[in-house]
Amino acid sequence: MSVKPKMNTDKQKLQLIEKLLDGVQVEWKTLGEVLKIKNGKDYKQFQVGNIPVYGSGGVMKYIDTAVYNKPSVLIPRKGSLGNLFYVDFPFWTVDTIFWTIINTDVIEPKFVYYFLQTQNLEKLNKAGGVPSLTQTILNKIKIPIPPLSVQKEIVRILDTFTELTAELTAELTARKKQYNYYREQLLSFEDGEVEWKTLGEVSEKIYSGGTPKTGILEYWVDGTIPWMSSGEVNLENVYQTEKFITESGLKNSSAKLVPANSIVIALAGQGKTRGKVARIRIELTTNQSLASLTFDKFKINPDYVYHFMKTQYEKFRQISSGSGTRGGLNLKMISSYKLPVPSLAEQSRIVSILDKFDTLTASISEGLPKEIELRKKQYEYYRDKLLTFNKP
Repeated sequence: MSVKPKMNTDKQKLQLIEKLLDGVQVEWKTLGEVLKIKNGKDYKQFQVGNIPVYGSGGVMKYIDTAVYNKPSVLIPRKGSLGNLFYVDFPFWTVDTIFWTIINTDVIEPKFVYYFLQTQNLEKLNKAGGVPSLTQTILNKIKIPIPPLSVQKEIVRILDTFTELTAELTAELTARKKQYNYYREQLLSFEDGEVEWKTLGEVSEKIYSGGTPKTGILEYWVDGTIPWMSSGEVNLENVYQTEKFITESGLKNSSAKLVPANSIVIALAGQGKTRGKVARIRIELTTNQSLASLTFDKFKINPDYVYHFMKTQYEKFRQISSGSGTRGGLNLKMISSYKLPVPSLAEQSRIVSILDKFDTLTASISEGLPKEIELRKKQYEYYRDKLLTFNKP
């Protein structure tokens, strides 16, 4: 992935990189020549402690014994092959991830870490089932060896980018906690403070959708009506859908048009989809795994209903867990569910505050998530620039 640099400060950074790498003599070696790859082992014989145990997914638990206490790069053996870790503290690894003893007279451990990030290790997978790597494959990877002083400067530059991203990520985590706190405060009411009504009482309509028969081309080909599946409820604000159906598909199924500014609640779905809620920003139709709720905006604010129902996710999961073998919600459960109904003015005030938090913490076009994504792209761009050397 690459992103075009901005002209001012980014142009200066490129000039510094060119100066840093100008005339640098680079020797190419294999990984096997600069480090030793070691297998992870079982940890169950040890006691609980403060030494992290790494698997290919990250830290699994903590024990009282370390396998190694010097800087090392951990390389997944199975599973998420690109999920590399750099550690400079005592650690243990299980058999799904390799650890390394690095010759620091020749190469900086973190230089190895940053370089391997550019190598797309997933493409080296030779397994037919669970992705996996072998020591033989890894040992053959060619790695550039500029002078140690240059390696250290490259590491310093890239550390600056990763630290900035880490700071933004920490800021996002803090803002999400703040958001959750204020949301709970804004949507908590004392007994008798507001009237409680069911969703059936405040909604104009509650209905599920449908799926036109697959294989019938006239229902799908060149369709212009947005058709939403239960998986798309994770978008939270729906401005477009992945699939479209035709007028014939709508007419010949139980699907119904849902007006913009409605909300949908997942009745079923894979993973933890059931119970999630989303705002519909366009007219569309849905499959049968979504319940659509329309409202009279002069009686209740649809966005207020959305924000309140987001807080009810776990309760929806609980009440639906005994429904059928896989669990599920139905329209009766939705219709009878109660929510507090303050005045329209208070609803608008609550929506205004929570929408601002939503933008800050969740928007991929604005707010912190966008800034983090831009910083990641910038980091990847400069990482590739710094770690690209001509092979002999």
